[in-house]
Amino acid sequence: MSYLLGTCRALATTLANALQKPTTVEFPFERRTRAERYRAGFALLHDEHGDELCIGCLACERICPSRVIQVKQAPKRESKVTGKKRGYAEDFTIDLTGCMGCELCVQVCPTDALVMTREPETPSFCREDLVVTMDRLYANEKNKPAAWANGTKLMAMQEPAGQAKGPQEAKEASPKEAS
Repeated sequence: MSYLLGTCRALATTLANALQKPTTVEFPFERRTRAERYRAGFALLHDEHGDELCIGCLACERICPSRVIQVKQAPKRESKVTGKKRGYAEDFTIDLTGCMGCELCVQVCPTDALVMTREPETPSFCREDLVVTMDRLYANEKNKPAAWANGTKLMAMQEPAGQAKGPQEAKEASPKEAS
């Protein structure tokens, strides 16, 4: 009896789904709109004067849980705009085969140089194409729209560090029991 009931339920589910409108689209000709907060690729940015924003601080490399970011620092040199000496990145690579898209690297960037884009990298048949170099990251800045957030916006959304309540503050914040 239970086999017959299970079969009838499965058949009803199949028929209900068979009569629904399909959700697939003809991809090259029709594109589905992505969610507002969709994040897929990475880009390195320049400032309004054309100077590279990445200072080579290695914060993104240190925080990456997958260890897929490698930054090579360049010797400090004068900025094109301010004339002051500052750090630069000589080489910046991200291996997308191991990246989990956690966006921690974007959050810790002190200059908002690293952002995520709304378009994914081009699919490929070999792993070497999924290693994104500094040149491709700068090209993504021009060719792909940036996602909604940068490090400053993401950190502003977090509760400031060191603001944990002490035992006295927690006691005062809790509702007092009526005697």
